[in-house]
Amino acid sequence: MKKLRFTVAGLMLTTLIACGGSSGNQEATAEGFTEIENEIKSEFGDDAYFTDLSIIYDKSIGNMIGVTVTKDPESLKMGEWNQTQGAWEQTAEVTLEVPPGTKAADFMFQLGDEISLTKLGELIEKSKKQLQDEKDLKNPTLSIASVIFPDNGDISKAQYSINLEPENGGTNFYFYYNLDGELDSMNY
Repeated sequence: MKKLRFTVAGLMLTTLIACGGSSGNQEATAEGFTEIENEIKSEFGDDAYFTDLSIIYDKSIGNMIGVTVTKDPESLKMGEWNQTQGAWEQTAEVTLEVPPGTKAADFMFQLGDEISLTKLGELIEKSKKQLQDEKDLKNPTLSIASVIFPDNGDISKAQYSINLEPENGGTNFYFYYNLDGELDSMNY
């Protein structure tokens, strides 16, 4: 019986390790980016504040996530964190300066209704389809996707930025969308 418990415990641990850090393997879709958002919230909390958030895709490694985040905006202290292959690592500490009489949180965003990685994933899918239809690219691949939040804190100027490229390299295509999902610009 004791041997059976160790075997079951070992299988459960193996399953947890295999399932953990799954954001590196998520597809650049609404569903995949929902999972990435859930993993970010799991690591930093639902109420975390961000000034930067990007997801970089590398064929050999998978998705790499970079965030500048804090749980306490008014402390003016943030951490730069990267996740590669399921492991989070803090790479720097950042101290913010905000104009006197303002709140630090006004210069940050939270993941949720207004800014959503699910929406970013939807826009990646839309951008890929546009390239397939207009440029006859068979399998455009995500290079980097990010949330661009303006330094002045004006959320109406925030954008989703998407960089796609042909599967085997070549011309980069840049898409910029407003938070409502309307295309602001596309260039290459």
